[in-house]
Amino acid sequence: MSAARRLRAGLKGWGGVGAMGVTCALTAVFTLLPLRDAPLVEGGAATGGQGPTRVTYAKADDCEDADAWKQSLEPSSDESGTTIADIKKKGYLTVGVDQNSYRWGYRDPNSESDKAELEGFDIDLAHRIADEIVGGDSTHNIRFKAVPTNQRIPAIQNGQVDMVVRTMTISCKRLEEVAFSAPYFTTGQQVLAPRSSTIDGYDSLAKTKICTASGSTALETLRDDQKKGDLPSSADISTTVPNQLDCLVRLQLGEVDAVVTDGALAASQAAQDPTVDLKGDPFTTEYYGVAMKKDAEDLVRRVNQVLEDYRDSGWEQSYDKWLAPTLGEDAAKSRPPTPDYR
Repeated sequence: MSAARRLRAGLKGWGGVGAMGVTCALTAVFTLLPLRDAPLVEGGAATGGQGPTRVTYAKADDCEDADAWKQSLEPSSDESGTTIADIKKKGYLTVGVDQNSYRWGYRDPNSESDKAELEGFDIDLAHRIADEIVGGDSTHNIRFKAVPTNQRIPAIQNGQVDMVVRTMTISCKRLEEVAFSAPYFTTGQQVLAPRSSTIDGYDSLAKTKICTASGSTALETLRDDQKKGDLPSSADISTTVPNQLDCLVRLQLGEVDAVVTDGALAASQAAQDPTVDLKGDPFTTEYYGVAMKKDAEDLVRRVNQVLEDYRDSGWEQSYDKWLAPTLGEDAAKSRPPTPDYR
């Protein structure tokens, strides 16, 4: 199938990223606007296979041999710290999120409401954190800020958001720049390619052109694997984009042969566009965490307490609502591991 035919086929209903016009509009917003101009929105609103074959962690000096996801602080309900006090004083939590990741953080173009609110698995978690820390009316205790993939850490460091809840993998390298909560989701890197492609997994990417988001763990993994010889040097990994969904657009236009991203996101993209599919099993194991300022220890501990409660009541309900249609009914494979705090 030609790139043009594949693109046309992907534009039917919500199955083409909510129609290409919506995709390109969102892509343009993220690509052209600096973060400080990104819209603030007040609150309201199956990978399949055998499973991961290896575990990959970025290395950093302060991580030593410890697993990155075990680096978070013990949970606490204490709210006397300065970070939480500042949040309570302003009366709302500012959260960096995505607004074009289907079923994670997105605006449904088929919404029956006059204003398509942000919704999805990450949005549910952000609301739960705001409800527990700020309290009050859930339509006013949170403000969302759209953050491109490659601006997640700068948004935290510059104080533009209090935290980022945006399918963000915990890694030792990132722990040098921000603090993370305990994990709230388990995933792994996976390959997305046209259904008609001969690509059948990570081991078949020789002589292909691959797209990843800049600042993503997918790009780090590809670079590291090429250095180690685990990924052929003939694989072209030079195509990077500010926002992960932009890779799907490149794939639809025939500009790249494959996309490498988290399997959870890849499954959602495959659900949006019937002309693409997941290829092979996940080839890493990774964990999403809530990212915050490195010195915001009181907020990290409080968020970890929220997660302790959320894992028991709320997490599975949100999974069933948003992710079961794309990742399958078995939520156990995506549940975060039992926290192992430092």
